[in-house]
Amino acid sequence: MLRVVFMGTPEIAVPTLSEIIGAGHDVVAVYSQPPRPAGRGMDVRMSPVQAHAEACGIPVFTPKSLRREPEQAAFRSLGADVAVVVAYGLLLPKLILEAPREGCLNMHGSALPRWRGAAPIQRAIMAGDTETAAMVMRMDEGLDTGPICLAERIDIGPDMTAGELHDRMMLVGAGLIVRALAALERGSLVCAPQPQEGVTYAAKIDKAETRIDLTRPAAEVHNHIRGLSPFPGAWLEAGPESKRERIKILRSAVVEGRGQPGAVLDPKAAVVACGEAAIRLVEVQRAGKRPMSGAELLRGFDLGRI
Repeated sequence: MLRVVFMGTPEIAVPTLSEIIGAGHDVVAVYSQPPRPAGRGMDVRMSPVQAHAEACGIPVFTPKSLRREPEQAAFRSLGADVAVVVAYGLLLPKLILEAPREGCLNMHGSALPRWRGAAPIQRAIMAGDTETAAMVMRMDEGLDTGPICLAERIDIGPDMTAGELHDRMMLVGAGLIVRALAALERGSLVCAPQPQEGVTYAAKIDKAETRIDLTRPAAEVHNHIRGLSPFPGAWLEAGPESKRERIKILRSAVVEGRGQPGAVLDPKAAVVACGEAAIRLVEVQRAGKRPMSGAELLRGFDLGRI
């Protein structure tokens, strides 16, 4: 049994915390981002990791930074064998990285060194990658530059969304971390440096990127849509000139078709021309409405010229 400090914030980290507890390790503390306003009412909410840890009776710490001596001293006092980090959201200073006896292990959602950084799931799909990986690495002071300990490849299907890949990554990553901790406990965890070639960076998604550009080829538009689905969601403006509104596109399909980009080629099937070929709007969402099929939208909505 290892003394573990777990550090994570969003939903993707919760199964890993559950698996570590289920494997019998002693989770002495959980670190998570501070509660923040969220939702339409902007109510202050604790993170999914904090909520799960508190339900399990585990002490939770939510510092805004780990760079001050009091926070670092508190971390050292936990006497952890290892820290496990999954989408925590704060950079770990050197003194934090070195505090646990066996250092810090991180689960990262890409085939490193490809897609180091904040949004590896979305960026892989937006780039049209056909596979990715969940990886466990030993953390160092760089941005996702540490040596790789365990990895499991994950196929990205041609219509897989970021939400679907997120859910798959969440489960695969949890299993990998438990395997890594078991090997660490046996003294058999071996880690190898990352390749020097093939480094790319997965920058955080900017709101300015979410608008769909129909002058691009349909395959690129399709990847853009599924890479941002369901959140934050790729969108376009549609409707008559006098009543334009933002429509979020959650799912699409590449189809044959030719026309001026943005032209509606088949209103009944919700087929829209792109710079090359066309896309069918499979699932859409109007502001404040539930998701619906493109065909359902068009039964009561005039797309006009997109």
